[in-house]
Amino acid sequence: MAQNRDFDIRSFGAVGDGKTDCTAAIQQAIDAAAPTQATVYVPPGVYLSSTLRMHPHVGLAGEPTWTFARFGGSIIRLADEGARCLIDISESIGNTLSGLCLDGAHLGKGIHGVMLDRPDDNHATEHTPRIERCKVGYFSGDGVHFNNVWCFSVRHSMLYENGGDGLWLHGCDGFILDNWFSGNARAGFGAYEHNAAVTMTGNRIEWNHAGGIVGLGSSNYNVTGNYVDRSGGPGIHFGPRGDVPPSMISATGNVIWRSGRPDWCPKEEYASCHARLEQVRGLTFTANAFNAAKDDRGKGEYSPDYGIVYGGLTNSVIKDNVLHNAALKQAIVDLGGHGEGVIVKDNPSSVFVPGKTPETLRY
Repeated sequence: MAQNRDFDIRSFGAVGDGKTDCTAAIQQAIDAAAPTQATVYVPPGVYLSSTLRMHPHVGLAGEPTWTFARFGGSIIRLADEGARCLIDISESIGNTLSGLCLDGAHLGKGIHGVMLDRPDDNHATEHTPRIERCKVGYFSGDGVHFNNVWCFSVRHSMLYENGGDGLWLHGCDGFILDNWFSGNARAGFGAYEHNAAVTMTGNRIEWNHAGGIVGLGSSNYNVTGNYVDRSGGPGIHFGPRGDVPPSMISATGNVIWRSGRPDWCPKEEYASCHARLEQVRGLTFTANAFNAAKDDRGKGEYSPDYGIVYGGLTNSVIKDNVLHNAALKQAIVDLGGHGEGVIVKDNPSSVFVPGKTPETLRY
């Protein structure tokens, strides 16, 4: 993304020393960029800030030199434990956040990294936020919180060790591509309100305490080629939202490993599983691979108890999945209650027996 140095936040008084409150200076740069719909440049440094409010068609861009475990490059660090979020795009459209590290510093309670929080406007306009090459971590709420969003993309980013979900979604029409969702206290991706028309491809979704991908009442999802590792609950969970069933779900070519980590997993029956698929209308679940294991370096306990748990399906196919040493108790569990047109076959599977079944992968 080309940087427009005319709106360098240092020109407005921001100091990247990790000590100076730069809220007013960065906000002044954002305000100044609004008339020409420009992009504000955040050079490398650590800039302390409270909530920053974006204007329509204004971008915020920096230098993405962060690593998996460390922030780096252009860092905006939360300095207000009473804030609702760090970057607020609720009253805006057409924003791009690129190349930034957004650091929640573990402050406050329920503070989100990037937040769009709008009333139900019946899709009056496409909001179209884009988050690219950003690392968003250590927020006490969600890394990205999209409440009633229409049209969005999150690409090449890392949503890391947040107190809620990595990405919390109420909305539709999104692309979630080539990201890390790592170590969040709830799900890597969580959708518990109305959610639809989402493409999730090539993401690494790992070590999230409540689950990997969780979609309740979801519709029109394409979940392809993701790697889901060491979730506290199911690696993939599609189920009803109240009386709204999920529908038109395609999950293909995903690798799901060692789900249901015992010290995080709820004690309810079947919570410890790789995939939980309930009341789906129009499901294609095929060519996915599953395996049970411990934590890294052979530590912790083996999991999960179950592989694929399904029930109440209609016009759905679960086929050609491979469950090799996939579960401790049972590889495939049929809860019954299905409607018409349900095909479940050709899913080779085996139960993992600690001490007797060799692990296929250890590091």
